[in-house]
Amino acid sequence: MKEINAITQDILNAAFKLHTMYGPGLYESAYELLMQIELQRSGHRVERQKPVSIEHESIVVDNAFRLDLLVDGLVVVELKSCEQQAPVFAKQLKTYLVLCGKPVGLLINFGQTSLRNGIERVVNHYDGPALPSRIGIPR
Repeated sequence: MKEINAITQDILNAAFKLHTMYGPGLYESAYELLMQIELQRSGHRVERQKPVSIEHESIVVDNAFRLDLLVDGLVVVELKSCEQQAPVFAKQLKTYLVLCGKPVGLLINFGQTSLRNGIERVVNHYDGPALPSRIGIPR
């Protein structure tokens, strides 16, 4: 399996390729599908719209949220396609990383004229107890 930096580089290469080909005008769902195709062609295992369950006080909430892309079981990719990049997007990704116990995520906003302005790498440095008591990614 590739190391995380190599995986994130492949993800960014795919994003730049698609943004160059199609520009900032497609729906998020189209970029998501195209990213899956590009990354699978590069030999990555990609799960799209991966459901995640949360247990809160002994109650399991199935499909509490969905990851846009989970690449090689390590990197969470949150995709956007909007003109304004809100700070809440990175906060949302950080929460996903903590809840799923994943080390790194990429926020990619295809809606930017220059894709470089729409990319943010988020790292999970959380070392505390699992939050909440059980998080599950159904198999």
